[in-house]
Amino acid sequence: MTTPRYPSLYQINTRIWLTDLSRSLGRKATLDDIPDAELDRVARMGFDFVWLLSVWQTGTVAQQISRTNPEWRHEFQDTLPDLQDDDIGGSGFAITGYTVSKALGGDEALARVRERLHRRGMRLMLDFVPNHTAPDHPWVTDHPGYFVAGTVSDLAREPHNYTRVHGPRGDRVLALGRDPYFAGWPDTVQLDYSKSATQEAMVGELLRIAAQCDGLRCDMAMLVLPEVFERTWGRRAPLFWPDAIRRVREKVPGFCFMAEVYWDLESTMQHQGFDYAYDKRLYDRLREGHARPVREHLYAGLDYQRRLARFMENHDEPRAAATFARPMHEAAAIITYLSPGLRFFHHGQFEGHRKRISPHLIRAPRETTDEALQQFYERLRAMLQHPVFRDGEWRLLECVPAWEHNWTWDCFVAWVWKGAASDRRLVAVNYAANQSQCYVRVPLQNLDKRSVRFADLMGGVGAGFDRARSDLDARGLYLDMPAWGCHVFDVTAVE
Repeated sequence: MTTPRYPSLYQINTRIWLTDLSRSLGRKATLDDIPDAELDRVARMGFDFVWLLSVWQTGTVAQQISRTNPEWRHEFQDTLPDLQDDDIGGSGFAITGYTVSKALGGDEALARVRERLHRRGMRLMLDFVPNHTAPDHPWVTDHPGYFVAGTVSDLAREPHNYTRVHGPRGDRVLALGRDPYFAGWPDTVQLDYSKSATQEAMVGELLRIAAQCDGLRCDMAMLVLPEVFERTWGRRAPLFWPDAIRRVREKVPGFCFMAEVYWDLESTMQHQGFDYAYDKRLYDRLREGHARPVREHLYAGLDYQRRLARFMENHDEPRAAATFARPMHEAAAIITYLSPGLRFFHHGQFEGHRKRISPHLIRAPRETTDEALQQFYERLRAMLQHPVFRDGEWRLLECVPAWEHNWTWDCFVAWVWKGAASDRRLVAVNYAANQSQCYVRVPLQNLDKRSVRFADLMGGVGAGFDRARSDLDARGLYLDMPAWGCHVFDVTAVE
């Protein structure tokens, strides 16, 4: 199974998906109940990876914490006004073991759905949670030394960072899983990466998981970096990722690793072996709504950019339809998904759903579909299946003022994709709330005719036009675009 240079990924909330399916079947659904027609539909959308969120076994302790935490419960009730305890399954990141939840059908059902994805040309991605486990993970009893231990004094002084766990050998105080900037997650306990036994145990988990899927999204992957772990816990940890990734790839060549990462550590994770790292910086700049910071972000080297996972939403971020007003939403999507990198889409994004679903919940509210937005995404996905966007060469273009003192040229972001022979696409976005004008210098090598045709694949008014090659060589292509306007041109030579 060949993966293109710039693949697409679809994140599906597995428990929500199966809850919806259970409603239509009138019984509890498992992975085996996913209809072939549904997998066919996902395949037709052009995805290379399907990330099934939250398939692993969780426990009753973390679930009870989820159900009784007042702050979380308020959030859940905001999402589901008719919330019931049964809707709260516990976080999919408070794991008691890397075996598939029995409620989803177990490991055997996952193996069958993976094979069904493979037959349709798609690869399976799952979660790996390196930083912590659920409080009722078997290791808490069998291997307590794998965890960061605390004292009764620690618990009294920092109850937001420590917890008491009960076991057959008596009670222990363990640290809650956390990052250095926030209080601990109360449904987790912290693994101690300063200990070689912990690291070896986690490599063992990775090696076992690698037989069950084709890639892993690694939750908060930067938390186990030596400098981050030391800042959080005051103890130095040896490097984990380079050796762990190497050992997995020795067993499963081509296995894909994607890092959830923040704090400008994307390049660090790439250098430690990750195929892709979250591009949160592009997302944040798009939310701010100014073209120059977005354009400056795209100045980065292509070796770096092609290994970024670019997204508009995911299970952690608010819904794109609730964050980006139209037509800013469409402009941001064109920039996000027609730039180099892994194109990362989220369950419900295409339909314009507006309610973020916590990974603690197993039911989603019923939402109406934004048909106009859905049609936009259908056009965008169709374009993304073209070889020029999947394996072509990308180049950021220079935009210059349309006339003296016209500052609106600075509102543009433009680039070109070049494929085989003369196949090329010009993408131009006026990423601003005002009408803007500029000239963009378009590379026209191998277009040796007197005129060049620009056919806009996004449609709309003035969807296509011809320009004289001599004018394009002299000044560039003139653009006059409305607020948040977008063009995706198929560029061809004509007599």
